[in-house]
Amino acid sequence: MFKYLKNDLPASIVVFFVALPLCLGIALASGAPLFSGLIAGIIGGIFVGAASGSQIGVSGPAAGLAAIVLTAIGALGGFENFLLAVVLGGLIQLGFGILKAGIIGYYFPSSVIKGMLTGIGIIIILKQIPHFFGYDSDPEGDFAFFQVDGENTFSEIFETFENISPGATMVAVIGLAILLLWSNVLSKKGKIFQLIQGPLVAVVVGIIFFNLTKESDLWGISSEHLVSVPVPEDASSFLAQFSFPNFGAITNPQIWITAFTIALVASLETLLCVEATDKLDPEKRVTPTNRELLAQGAGNIISGMIGGLPITQVIVRSSANIQSGGKTKLAAIIHGFFLLISVMLIPTLLNMIPLSVLAAILFIVGFKLAKPTLFKTMYNSGWKQFVPFIVTVIGIVFTDLLVGIGLGLAVGIVVILIKSYQNSHFLHIEDQSNGKHRIKMTLAEEVTFFNKGAILKELDSLPRDTDLEIDVRKTRYLDNDIIEILDDFAFKAKERNIDIKLISERGIVENPESFIEFFKLRPKSA
Repeated sequence: MFKYLKNDLPASIVVFFVALPLCLGIALASGAPLFSGLIAGIIGGIFVGAASGSQIGVSGPAAGLAAIVLTAIGALGGFENFLLAVVLGGLIQLGFGILKAGIIGYYFPSSVIKGMLTGIGIIIILKQIPHFFGYDSDPEGDFAFFQVDGENTFSEIFETFENISPGATMVAVIGLAILLLWSNVLSKKGKIFQLIQGPLVAVVVGIIFFNLTKESDLWGISSEHLVSVPVPEDASSFLAQFSFPNFGAITNPQIWITAFTIALVASLETLLCVEATDKLDPEKRVTPTNRELLAQGAGNIISGMIGGLPITQVIVRSSANIQSGGKTKLAAIIHGFFLLISVMLIPTLLNMIPLSVLAAILFIVGFKLAKPTLFKTMYNSGWKQFVPFIVTVIGIVFTDLLVGIGLGLAVGIVVILIKSYQNSHFLHIEDQSNGKHRIKMTLAEEVTFFNKGAILKELDSLPRDTDLEIDVRKTRYLDNDIIEILDDFAFKAKERNIDIKLISERGIVENPESFIEFFKLRPKSA
């Protein structure tokens, strides 16, 4: 694992700078103590990073759970009761892993996963525009269209241009220039520029800029535009930031409902992220999904026990890791240690980092996820790939991650039904002789109730005086609904002077009296 330390260490620094404001922002958006977001980031990095089978996935508090957390804390009567739900949610996730529910992750269409990555990339860019210009009324990590500050994604951007902070904007532009110079020019000039990442340099420049301009009325950056890590006065006040679950509320049914909700949503987000990160992984490694559910479940138990938010694998941090050259799980683990050490030893220094510089870093992450060329590639792949892709993108931008995925998945299912409708059989019109049409219909390998419409349409459109040949030799499964359709048609065929020849592996049957009786002998196969 240490073989790739030269890759993982620089990547972990970038992930740390991406994770830090997101941990704090998600906690703020969730109505939870700021330190709870940091706990989740630390546990997600160190513990889940070590236990996970993913080599490049990074776990931590998830934006998709913020609304659930915000509602649950109030409904359950306090943060300690909510922490109990997090612990129980982790136990339920362990159950999902033991029951091998991770297989669900393999059933999301590729077009939807690509739409998810692109949608998140666009959302990252849109959500960082206010922070880039120093208008921070909505916390980092709020990725929903309707925001906790009462605005939506686009109205927030319009508000931004009336409230630009010159100092925050200046240092953001400088930071973005450093990042582009580093990635496009300097990283190709020597190993030192590969070891020391551009984001680290941009953050250091941001801290220097803040200190040089803090007395300036024009260029100074106010505290609301800076990272805001809790600063303990001593060791005892640091330990006082930890909270513990109230196990006395375990009989409350609302606790269990919240726990199951957390387990279900966190598992879905994790499985979606696993699919996405595996697609982004240059090594094309495959993450064991059941092990991932076990790791996430154990991580949520630990996080809930010491006052942390729920944890999932998260695409923003994972993609930042991949884009920065992370090779193994060591990058995720080290980023967790960076979070732990920095909030313990240098919280004051962290609070000098302008959020606008971190927004510049996230701009790069977002752009790499939502490259314009991908839209052209998906469009050229045909409508069956493009439609679920674009619906997922639009759904994520105008609702939130899970709703967008759900819309894309629903469209993907409709596309599958259409394809199934089209592929239920092959129709061959051979020739016309003796005053009769001769038509051959070859059924597909699997024919289900999805195919009823297509087959009914073809049978009803057959003209009178037809010789119909139905070939089921390749059909391994024939749904009972289809058998009933054929049986009904056999009765109608006599009135229309249609002769039926049924060809199966058992031989040829002329004008079978009952399709139901014929297929009853082989219920699973034609």
